[in-house]
Amino acid sequence: MASHQFDAGSWLDRALGAAAALLLFALMALTAVDVVSRYLFNWPLRGAFEITELLLLSLIFAGLPLASRAGEHVTLDFIDRALTPSGRRVLRRLLDLVCGVILLGLAWRVWVKADKIAGYGDTTEVLRLPVSPFVYVMALMVAITAVVHLAKVVFPGSDDRPEPAFDPDKISPT
Repeated sequence: MASHQFDAGSWLDRALGAAAALLLFALMALTAVDVVSRYLFNWPLRGAFEITELLLLSLIFAGLPLASRAGEHVTLDFIDRALTPSGRRVLRRLLDLVCGVILLGLAWRVWVKADKIAGYGDTTEVLRLPVSPFVYVMALMVAITAVVHLAKVVFPGSDDRPEPAFDPDKISPT
C-alpha cells in the first residue's frame, strides 16, 4: 500500500509557484492589453500602472518563501572556505535561525502597518482599490518565509550538504 505522507514544503512550492505563475501571466496580459489599446486605439487602460504595481508587489512577496526554501538567495561563501563541513552546517543553521527571527519581527511590523492602512482606508489613486489586503499578503508571505527559515534549522534536509569548493581556474558553464 502506497504511503501518502503530507509534505508541507512541496505543497508550499506548488501553491506559491502556481500563484506566481498566475500573477506573472496577469502582468503579461495586462501589459499587452495596455500597449495594444494605447497605441492602436489611443485608449490607455485606466489604472494599468496601479494594477501593475500591486501585481508586482504580490509576485515578489509570493516568490520570497520559494527563494528561501530553495536556498536561492545571494550568498557570500568567503567564510565557508575557512570552515569544516560540520562548521558550515552549524553556520547555515545559525543563519537560518537569525533570518527566521528577523523575518518574524518584520512580518509583525508589516502586519501592524497593514492594520493602520486598513484603519485609514487607504486606496490607490485612480481605481480606488483598497491597499491593505495587499499589505496583509506581504505580512503573510514574510511570516511564511520566516517559518521556512526556522524549519530549515530543525529540518535541514538536503541543504545540509557541504557545497563544492570554488575553483577559480575552472571555467563556469554559466
